[in-house]
Amino acid sequence: MSAQVKSKQRVQEHGEVFTNEREVNAMLDMVKQETERIESRFLEPACGDGNFLAEVLRRKLAVVASLYRKSPGEYMRYAFVAVASIYGVDILEDNAHECRERLYGIVESESEAAIKGAVDPLFLDAVHYVLEKNILCGDALTLKDGNGEPITFAEWSVVTGDKVKRRDYLLSELLEGHNAQPSLFGESGSMVTDWEYDEETQAYIPSAVREYPPVNYWEVQRNG
Repeated sequence: MSAQVKSKQRVQEHGEVFTNEREVNAMLDMVKQETERIESRFLEPACGDGNFLAEVLRRKLAVVASLYRKSPGEYMRYAFVAVASIYGVDILEDNAHECRERLYGIVESESEAAIKGAVDPLFLDAVHYVLEKNILCGDALTLKDGNGEPITFAEWSVVTGDKVKRRDYLLSELLEGHNAQPSLFGESGSMVTDWEYDEETQAYIPSAVREYPPVNYWEVQRNG
């Protein structure tokens, strides 16, 4: 079990206390069906070094392994989808870095266990790149990143076969509006008349600040 406190100074300055494993699992069990849906998106606005996100990822990858371990290509595609659905923000850069490294380590070890020597280095490179975009240093209260710029998240959507389309959105616009418990990319179903309707999520979402042409999922790092 990981420590709940790194230092008294961090508690005093940032209110940093990590949730222990038992509580993480108890809370995630309340939304168990969503944690086991490969494409279901999760945002942790104070992710620390990843206690919640790590467990979400493990649960998703367990589902991927149960369905696709006999097909390395399918396993890697759906493992990519699982990783790309997880988002986090932390006000401390070392936490964000540790979270990214922790999630990457989980993907690497789980993939090796599931499909043995068939893990493609390009797949792991793509996972590393996605985590750099999805786990950010920033302030979820001000919605600004560590450089004082608006937090921007990438949406990764499988459009056909192995092709993935990336669209970037301002977090402030994604959370604008509406429910006490908003979710990413329109999944809360809130309707705003000046947003556009997204067929994939069947909800209204803001316009993307940037779009990229579809590429194979293992090439996403070449498209940014």
